[in-house]
Amino acid sequence: MTGEKIRVVLATGNPGKLREMRALLAGLPVEVVPQSEFDIEPAEETGLSFVENALIKARHASAHTGLPAIADDSGLAVDVLGGAPGIYSSRFAGELASDRDNLMHLLEQLKDVDEPDRVARFHCLAVWVSHAEDPVPLICQGAWEGRIAQQPSGEGGFGYDPVFLLPDGRTAAQLAKEEKNRISHRAQAMSCLVEKLTVLLGRG
Repeated sequence: MTGEKIRVVLATGNPGKLREMRALLAGLPVEVVPQSEFDIEPAEETGLSFVENALIKARHASAHTGLPAIADDSGLAVDVLGGAPGIYSSRFAGELASDRDNLMHLLEQLKDVDEPDRVARFHCLAVWVSHAEDPVPLICQGAWEGRIAQQPSGEGGFGYDPVFLLPDGRTAAQLAKEEKNRISHRAQAMSCLVEKLTVLLGRG
């Protein structure tokens, strides 16, 4: 492997996700550039699964920049809601909903659900495409088990973190950034992707 870094476009406009993914990719010989620097309109997420949407986003970013692309699609699946909000996690309360809107909408949906039935998990599908039409993308998955708290707690993280309750009684928003980046669904998926990319990029 040479000392030269490969420019890679990161297909996200979410600042919280961008910070996390940059930290998780720090050990790779890549220069991570967010798609926002290229004035790319976000891809229309028409897939019916996390992996479909991740690939749509990665191929879209690669097609517009000519660079390899990394994307992820992630969200929260609540058992008693049949896996919702799922792929609609970022717009659960509507197309223009804020993180807070989505979070409060989720709590409203679960207001009559007892503690044992508030089981949920975060999912993350992370992908790499070498070019827009790459027929063999790298695909990795991570899942993080927990429950939905009765009310938000914690100042860290983003999205549903303040209500995602871990077995030790803390929410994801109460974790230090470094701890979250070791154990979260995104950390698991990106760790897998980093391992695969280390092999792939090492071949050059």
